[in-house]
Amino acid sequence: MDLNKMDCKSFETELMDLVLIPDSMPSVAAVAHMKACPPCADEYVSFQQTFSLLDTWHVPQPTPYFDQKLAVLLREEQAAPRMGWFESIVTRMRFNTGRNFRPAMVGALSFALVVGGGSVLVAPFHANQPTQASATVNDLQILDKNEQAFQELDELQQDDDNDPRTNQDVSPSTAPTT
Repeated sequence: MDLNKMDCKSFETELMDLVLIPDSMPSVAAVAHMKACPPCADEYVSFQQTFSLLDTWHVPQPTPYFDQKLAVLLREEQAAPRMGWFESIVTRMRFNTGRNFRPAMVGALSFALVVGGGSVLVAPFHANQPTQASATVNDLQILDKNEQAFQELDELQQDDDNDPRTNQDVSPSTAPTT
C-alpha cells in the first residue's frame, strides 16, 4: 500500500490508535487521509470529544457504610441453609447461559443421527419378509377369486328385484299412521 493512499476501511483500523494514544507518532497516510476525507475527519473529532468527556467523569465514592452493609450481607448468606442437590441443579439450569449443555446436545443429536441412519440401513433387510395380511383382507381376497360366490350373490339380488313384496311403492300420503 502506498504511504499517501489509504481507504476509509484502513483508516478505521488506525482510528483507535490515533484517539487512544495521542502521544504516539501518527501514521502519515492516516493523517493525509483524514485531511482528504471529511467523513473520516468527523469521525475522528467525534471520538476525541467522546473520550475527552469520559476523561472528565469521576467515579462516585461508595457510601461510608458500604463495608458494614457488605459484611452483614455476607454473614446472612453464610448463615442461610445450604441448598440441596436438586435445588442447586434447578438453580444452575435456571440461571445458566446454556453453554454447559452444548456438548450434551451434540452427543444426543449425534446419537439420534446414528440411530436414524442405522434404521435406514436396516430397513431394506426387513422389506424382503412378506407381511401378514389380516383375516378380513384374506376373506376379501378369497371372495374376489371365488366366481361361484359372485354368481350366487347376483342370483339373490335378481330374486330381490323380482319379488313383488319388496317393490311396493308406499307413498307418504297412503302410509298408515301410528
